[in-house]
Amino acid sequence: MATSAYEHDADGGKFIPATQRPDGSWRKPRRIKDGYVPQEEVPLYESKGKQFKAKQNTGLPVGLTSEIAEEIKKSKKGTFQPIPGMIINVEKKKKKKKTAVEEAADKLGKCEIIEPTFTSPSPAPNAISTQSDPVKRLKNLKKKLREIEVLEEKIKSGTVKNPDKEQKEKISKKNDIIKEIDTIETSSE
Repeated sequence: MATSAYEHDADGGKFIPATQRPDGSWRKPRRIKDGYVPQEEVPLYESKGKQFKAKQNTGLPVGLTSEIAEEIKKSKKGTFQPIPGMIINVEKKKKKKKTAVEEAADKLGKCEIIEPTFTSPSPAPNAISTQSDPVKRLKNLKKKLREIEVLEEKIKSGTVKNPDKEQKEKISKKNDIIKEIDTIETSSE
């Protein structure tokens, strides 16, 4: 329903004339109030912020005025320092990809390995837990022993074909755990 489809009646008001439907029946003429704008002709809403941003958008970073940008383009070196210590590079340089050997050399050169030094020897964690609560420690050790036995069964059945380093270490500690369980059980009796 474009504006050209409107007609004016004797009073000067606008109306849409009657039209015929495909089945032969007629639509009634519709009166249009003054100031009405059809939905198709209503402009899209733009918020104040969006309008302000559209005016301000110059494609430059925030704080960089067009005058400074022009000076940067005109400068011979390709760098310009509007603020002391600030460097703006106009020319884009492609970074050369480093090989794996160069990356490893950079990492080794930048890293320092510092081993901690202890002034007094710290007691072993097993000794602390044994002294504080032997029942709790015994329960913990039995749980570890069950886990080791389950892991051994998985290896024998073929569920775990190649045990990890950690799994092998766990299995190797089985005898120590059994000895510790025996010492806790004998001391508690």
